[in-house]
Amino acid sequence: MRVPRRFEFRFAYRMACVLVVLTCLLSLPFAQENRRAPLSFERGEELVYQAEFSRGLLRGVDVAEFHFKSISEHVARGAEDPVVLRLTGDVVSKGLFPRIAGFKFHQHVESTADLEPLTALHTDKVEEQGKRSRVLEAVFDHKTHKVTWSERSPTPQSGAFDFTEPVQDVLTIIYYLRTQKLAVGDAFEVPVTDAGKVFRLSVRAVEEKELDTVLGKVKTIRVEPALFGDTALVHARGQLSIWLTQDERHLPVRAQLKVDLGTFDIKLKRVTYLQPN
Repeated sequence: MRVPRRFEFRFAYRMACVLVVLTCLLSLPFAQENRRAPLSFERGEELVYQAEFSRGLLRGVDVAEFHFKSISEHVARGAEDPVVLRLTGDVVSKGLFPRIAGFKFHQHVESTADLEPLTALHTDKVEEQGKRSRVLEAVFDHKTHKVTWSERSPTPQSGAFDFTEPVQDVLTIIYYLRTQKLAVGDAFEVPVTDAGKVFRLSVRAVEEKELDTVLGKVKTIRVEPALFGDTALVHARGQLSIWLTQDERHLPVRAQLKVDLGTFDIKLKRVTYLQPN
């Protein structure tokens, strides 16, 4: 018996609808897994900066070098986002700085951070100034919103305190700034922890400017994190400015630090990636 054409059409139409629904359902996990565009610093980024002293006859003299490395990796953590960010930061005195300041210094920080949203998970920090050395650790519990910190040397001590999201440490805050799409006039606050204390760091975007850099001539936006003050991260007078590129990488290409000792100009000298685009 021949099936009516109207039935054939309805059957074909319904089958097509079923196939469309099945295709959507099968592709849904993949779409969810790739819902976030990878950040540029997830693919093995290394940044090298040179700091110069800007004062009288010492203008242009190298005083320090900055190294920042970042890479993302998958970690088995159940149903949560399995991607974390591994960060390493080093600041080392060089050149005439020991003569100017009277001591050498080296600061090494290793941080682990979640990526969605970018928040600190664990921090190891070593501060060396002259013959003095200080070793600190912080562990962040985002379920209880508490951070446990400890100082292993020179004076063993520890403690815990509450925090609000999205909490950052002294290294992850740099990368958190790079995730923000800023326009002149924008301002926000973010909690930052260091050495057993938490601070509300205020950040302002103050101007756009085109700069000559190692990347060529680039459009940048200048931001000012309020690091200095009686209730701030650094209990001293000073001012910090950071210029970020206005492309998708938001690379810090220049910074300027003004303190009592003088003005330090920090410029990007090299950027490399382990993984291609």
